[in-house]
Amino acid sequence: MKRNFIPRKAVKRMTALLLSMLLLTLTACGSNGNNTKTGDAKDTQQTSGKEKIVNIGMTDTLTSVNPLLMDATEILKYSLAFEFLPLVELNSKLEFQGMLASSITTEDNRNFVVNIDKNAVWSDGTPVTADDVVFTVLKLASPKLANASMALYAFEGVGDDGFVTEGATEIKGVKAVDDKTVQFTTKYDMALTTFENTYGRYILTIPKHILKDVPEDQLASYSWFNAPTVVDGPYKLSAVDLQHYASYEANDKYFKGAPKIQKLNIKIVTAAQLLTGLQSGEIDFVQQTTGGILQEDYKSVEGLSNVTVNYGAPVTNQSIFFNTTSVTDSRIRQAILYSIDRNKLVSGFMNGKGEVVDGFLSSASPFYDASVVPTEYNPDKAKELVKEAENDGWDSSKVLQFYVNSGDTTFTQAADYITASLADIGIKLQVNTVDLATLMSKAGSKEFDLMAVQYTYAPVDPYPDVNWLLSADGWTGYANPEITDALAATQKTSDVNEIKKQYLTIDNLMQQDVPMISAYVISAMGAVNKRLTGATPDVYGSFINVNEWDVTK
Repeated sequence: MKRNFIPRKAVKRMTALLLSMLLLTLTACGSNGNNTKTGDAKDTQQTSGKEKIVNIGMTDTLTSVNPLLMDATEILKYSLAFEFLPLVELNSKLEFQGMLASSITTEDNRNFVVNIDKNAVWSDGTPVTADDVVFTVLKLASPKLANASMALYAFEGVGDDGFVTEGATEIKGVKAVDDKTVQFTTKYDMALTTFENTYGRYILTIPKHILKDVPEDQLASYSWFNAPTVVDGPYKLSAVDLQHYASYEANDKYFKGAPKIQKLNIKIVTAAQLLTGLQSGEIDFVQQTTGGILQEDYKSVEGLSNVTVNYGAPVTNQSIFFNTTSVTDSRIRQAILYSIDRNKLVSGFMNGKGEVVDGFLSSASPFYDASVVPTEYNPDKAKELVKEAENDGWDSSKVLQFYVNSGDTTFTQAADYITASLADIGIKLQVNTVDLATLMSKAGSKEFDLMAVQYTYAPVDPYPDVNWLLSADGWTGYANPEITDALAATQKTSDVNEIKKQYLTIDNLMQQDVPMISAYVISAMGAVNKRLTGATPDVYGSFINVNEWDVTK
């Protein structure tokens, strides 16, 4: 999931945006939106003994191929980053690695200095400059493009709605210092990791010298983006059908080294088709956050002789959120936590490919504290808490409405197990299995008592999601001044131990008040055909070295 910097006062206006962002952590396979086609679609199906062609299987449709319309979905981010580099990217070790930028630094958590790689050039030989970055941010903040996904309101000179004044020619908080240096200035204290993860990974620089004369009201629909002539990334888009494929040709002038594979295709399929595609060789590569291999297919994929699998770091949290305005007694929420045997969920439903934690942080996070022992399975303790709550007026005849995503076949089964467990301690639960759009609608309007959804809290930058979720306007409706202060403190320092200390405070309060239960954290499967060398599917960093991928003869 994409992360946006969200100060408390901005929570309400960002709620709808974050609801849409959640879609990218789910293995939704539906097709929506209009098709856009250029070139020959047959290229996505060809194999050749002369040309090297690789097919990447993904299970979400594209909404656009215009980097100025970034919608925060992982498939769009990666498909565009093949052409237009982000400033930095997270590698498999969860370290920020320079892509267009050679470094990003800050001394005061307000002013961020971005140094552009001195060797960075566009495919036509023109150097990539600070002016290109400033131009890109200015267009992203244009009210005529009206794209709020970048949360640019954090910068000086940008309105609280995320846009500049119509016709603006500069942004106070985004300035070119020299040809290869940009300074960003924020309105609020911001951790370096938040800047890198929110802006460094998602600002995809476009060429000013090519696009500067295009009227802003035409940029959103400008056909040039369907087959751009000038890029700074390893590949150029050559053909696209938003619901079915995107085809690329190598940029032989890529400044980090010409790609070894001439043609690269994204094939958009259903999750059920990934197994057969990997088996037949029609799909060469499946990455964890853009291609959701079905849990029930894991063993079959592991058994394929032509495929190597890789389980990514545990980052996707199967979260159960409480509406604390309807499930008001924290003892009832605690009782539900005590009554769920989460280790059994991992062993029985996840084939052991996951872990149990309390709160938002998994072991993949640098801020994870192993001293926080997950709440034990203790049905007797749960019964005691229910009895205490009943004595103080809790109505146990109430049937709690539990909403679950119908597309998550694994958890729909787990929900029935949880319902039976709660019945044993005297809590009635009604499972409502709904599609993702309905689930998000229920979440946004708080028409639920409990709701479950897969949610990826960025290990290096959990702040924006935690800040929003633990607020009166977030799904939980839960706010705690101590948590507010702890979260604010994480944005004033880059000291990992200090940030870890603040999240320990939050985790302890989560165990006490339980606005959210982590049912389990998923280690998702990625897969790669053995003919493909130099490629490892992982939660982060899979495509950093795509120009070095190769295929055996």
